[in-house]
Amino acid sequence: MRKFLFTLSQPMRQRLDQIEIRDPDVARLLYKLIPAQCPFARDIKIGGRVILHIPPLCKLNPFYEQLMGLRFRALCYLVDECGIDIQAVS
Repeated sequence: MRKFLFTLSQPMRQRLDQIEIRDPDVARLLYKLIPAQCPFARDIKIGGRVILHIPPLCKLNPFYEQLMGLRFRALCYLVDECGIDIQAVS
């Protein structure tokens, strides 16, 4: 089943890897939209004690590596090509 899902997602994964960033506005949008860390990890606490830990599920996303690469390419474009300070973008 896993190999089947990997095969189905391969064209989209390749497409995400091939995206070139050439526009500062697009780069800024991608940098803001794609989170740097998985937003799903949570600790459930009662009385200051952790009773349940929900692990990050991003690694289960078949496009996780491609999205992180796309965010990194957008960041590099903004810094290297545009000379923009990333702290000002955040």
